Amino acid sequence: MRHLPRKRFGQHFLADQAVLEAIVDCIAPQPGEALVEIGPGLGAMTAPLLARAGALTVIELDRDLASRLRARPGLTVIEADVLKVDFVDLARQAAKPLRVVGNLPYNISTPILFHLMPAAQSVRDQHFMLQKEVVERMAAAPGSKAYGRLSVMLQWRYEIEAVLEVPPTAFEPPPRVDSAVVRMRPLPAEQAGQADAARLGELVAVAFSQRRKLLRHTLGRWLAEHGYAGEFDVQRRAEEVPVAEYVALSRALVARE
Repeated sequence: MRHLPRKRFGQHFLADQAVLEAIVDCIAPQPGEALVEIGPGLGAMTAPLLARAGALTVIELDRDLASRLRARPGLTVIEADVLKVDFVDLARQAAKPLRVVGNLPYNISTPILFHLMPAAQSVRDQHFMLQKEVVERMAAAPGSKAYGRLSVMLQWRYEIEAVLEVPPTAFEPPPRVDSAVVRMRPLPAEQAGQADAARLGELVAVAFSQRRKLLRHTLGRWLAEHGYAGEFDVQRRAEEVPVAEYVALSRALVARE
């Protein structure tokens, strides 16, 4: 029976074989690795991943698709909302770092990326198909229009690289946007710099709340309200501040408290 894509799950299934092979080549799975696929759908990418790795864990919310996937040898199926899956625990069970992959539902891709952040030190790498615009924001450098809260928060924890562009025609049904595959490698804790994720997220959200204004109108006032009297140049716009400066500021705030 043919499975019809469900809008509420943001389902767009990869159907172009050449694109699928190119994505799997980028991932380069090997036997013995702890591979986890988010949102396998009809299993188009699952099959070549499984062929190379021999075993694979998949996370699928759609009950009908999960039932189909259970019939495939070599698959461990977790029927659940990915936002409720404990990836640290998955790595603990596997006794090795995870390699996480997936064609993420575009309507919840950002929440999934943030959900994975606390598990960064339990992950070797991540390869995701996302909306091209989102990938550009993730990898954006300071000073560019695409640089924002998502750029800062993810670049704090990962080395991010766009590795492949994918046209709408590669999907069924075709989305209304271009797509891209991104590679995310967690940075060592000492390189990322210890910071409180909640406090960093809070100050970055304030900084980018009014992009066109100088930081003295937004973050400057917020810092004053929190009693911060250190040196931080607020005569800049939020997109001009490198990730390392935001991280250092968050650390200073936590240390002061």
